[in-house]
Amino acid sequence: MTFRHATELWNEHPELVAGVLHVEGIGAAADVSAHVERLSEVARARLASATEGSFPEVQAWRRAFSRMGLKPTQYRSASEALLRRFRTDGALPRIHPLVDLCNATSLAFAIPVAVIDLDQVTGDLQVRHATGDETSLSFRGDAEHPEPGEVIFADDGRHAHARRWSHRQSGASAVQDGTTRVLIVAEAMHDSARIDVESLLSELVAAIQDAWAARPRTALLTGPDERFEA
Repeated sequence: MTFRHATELWNEHPELVAGVLHVEGIGAAADVSAHVERLSEVARARLASATEGSFPEVQAWRRAFSRMGLKPTQYRSASEALLRRFRTDGALPRIHPLVDLCNATSLAFAIPVAVIDLDQVTGDLQVRHATGDETSLSFRGDAEHPEPGEVIFADDGRHAHARRWSHRQSGASAVQDGTTRVLIVAEAMHDSARIDVESLLSELVAAIQDAWAARPRTALLTGPDERFEA
């Protein structure tokens, strides 16, 4: 499976930095509580002095959404939505150890992190503009069709595994108890994106090795000629 961003997206968003992680041997029985709490504390400390809307990581995604013709306060990046919920509720619901870990990492770094069950992906995966005939599955189980031009994570079967880029993931490839192999994608556009995404990947690698004794593979994508082979 090859993962990449379309050339058009790099041309439209040259500041993009994408961190990619592939790992096998994931299970639902791992304990990531210590990692989740430590990362959550990082987010708490940051939110204690400012709201998420002032974070440069969030502001960069808001600018990107505006360039895509979306209202940034109507369609928020996944990291901004998580931070808003975390600030209000004080914690996030537990879903699956890997999802909990990635959500906490997203909180700490204020960067969207997508976790995709590779057994639900057909062929290669590309972040590109939709043609409008792709199909996405909501978490309620409803079939949806992205709007033409919308940025999606699309596979060769014309399934959209994420809509409006970093806004919402599809329920079809969400991590379940039986998930064993995943692709994790973290994307950022702020000034220190490269350094922060590299740190985010290092954080995830260490936590995954600790919780699952697995060996993740990672890559940093920063231009149109770069892709990741899983």
